[in-house]
Amino acid sequence: MKILLFYSLALLGVVGIAQNKQVLYGMEDIPQNLLLNPGTKLTQKAHYGIPLLSQIHLNVGTSGVSVHDIFGASNATEDINTRIRDKIFEMSSKDFFTATQQLELINFGWLAKNKLYFSGGIYEELDFVFYFPRDLAILVWEGNSDYINYEFDLGEISTTADLMTVYHFGVNKQIGKKLTVGLRAKLYSSMASFKSTNNSGKFVTRLGDNDSPNIYEHSLENVNMSVETSGIASLQDEENSSQVSSEILGRALLGGNLGIGFDVGMTYDITRDITATASILDFGAIFHTKDVETYQARTNYTLDGIELIFPPLANEEGTLPYYSDLEDEVEREVPIDTLYNSYTQMLPMKVNASIAYNFGRPTDGGTDCNCMNMSGSIPKNQSIGLQYYSVFRPKGPQLAGTLFYYRRFASFLAAKATYTVDSYTASNIGLGLVADVGKFNFYIAADNLLAYSNLAKAKSVSLQLGFNIKIDRE
Repeated sequence: MKILLFYSLALLGVVGIAQNKQVLYGMEDIPQNLLLNPGTKLTQKAHYGIPLLSQIHLNVGTSGVSVHDIFGASNATEDINTRIRDKIFEMSSKDFFTATQQLELINFGWLAKNKLYFSGGIYEELDFVFYFPRDLAILVWEGNSDYINYEFDLGEISTTADLMTVYHFGVNKQIGKKLTVGLRAKLYSSMASFKSTNNSGKFVTRLGDNDSPNIYEHSLENVNMSVETSGIASLQDEENSSQVSSEILGRALLGGNLGIGFDVGMTYDITRDITATASILDFGAIFHTKDVETYQARTNYTLDGIELIFPPLANEEGTLPYYSDLEDEVEREVPIDTLYNSYTQMLPMKVNASIAYNFGRPTDGGTDCNCMNMSGSIPKNQSIGLQYYSVFRPKGPQLAGTLFYYRRFASFLAAKATYTVDSYTASNIGLGLVADVGKFNFYIAADNLLAYSNLAKAKSVSLQLGFNIKIDRE
């Protein structure tokens, strides 16, 4: 178990992902900004994403431990077991490791004659979150001999994972000169999912009474734990990887457990130089009805230990089946039931908001006065502002705040720099670039740039890039 915990900490120090795309949010030069705010302002009359290349998103991070914390050269004089133990006690049950990956398959949009901008597409998404079970880690690493009467909280176990395909179609409309709004409908096709949240129970070791055959009693108290799965049990019956791939592909093409959701967003020009935006993403649910299995354990159980029997009372082979008897007793007293009931899963809703001050040179060819447009904003080549982000997770929302600076250097080149404070770090510097070469649109964005000199120290690293064909308005 110690070896398993060791490799788990090492792996989780490398892999964990968040969904915040603070560099891309608000960059109106990029068509994919519509996926972050359906009500963003648009500069194009049509766009077509290059299939499989229009958006590649990967973001890795952890709130509690990095690879350098365990394997760093500066810690070489310290025993690795000591380092692991120190990190276990430093972390809390609210520390988490998450993973989100997105690959856009199709993306398109066009401006209709009624001034409505329609857009749609398909993308694949992996979303994973795992909370660090501190009490269980202490029990595995330290044992229970020094924790008599301490109640180890089994309810700290909390994790979810989802692999899905998302089909979406939205509409964007400018209302007057100040307000732009948008709505996007989504159809989710879940390929595989598991969830284990809202668990409860205690494990405690106490001194036994006079009637106990051993000194200690080990008790599971008020245990109520479950793991909900869909799309996983049937994959175990497939004979080879090609059959698994074929099954997964079928689920991606609307053959999985289906769900519905919505995105809404807006952009509002408070004054000619101040703009506010907001969006709510993935307000919806998936209805798991096919290939569903739920494993559930509910018990109150006390183990007095193994009562030793002297050899004359052993079996015919002269050995005693201590451990097989103990295993049979535990399986009998702590039964794991398998249920096949359908269940509904709410998606992790995300909220974005920003406020920006626009300044510098007008980008529409007008003057700074532009007196004929007093009620609307004047596009400028620079802006500075603040962004807010949150995503709802099993143990509460994960939050991030961002200070950003945007600048358009020329008609074909723009950049955005960000400074973000989130659950991973308080020194996250990001940078994004977007270039328009003719009708060809390319963008790349990365954050936590200060950690690139030594990625082992990084607690979060993200990368987004994509290629589009974009036709600007005349």
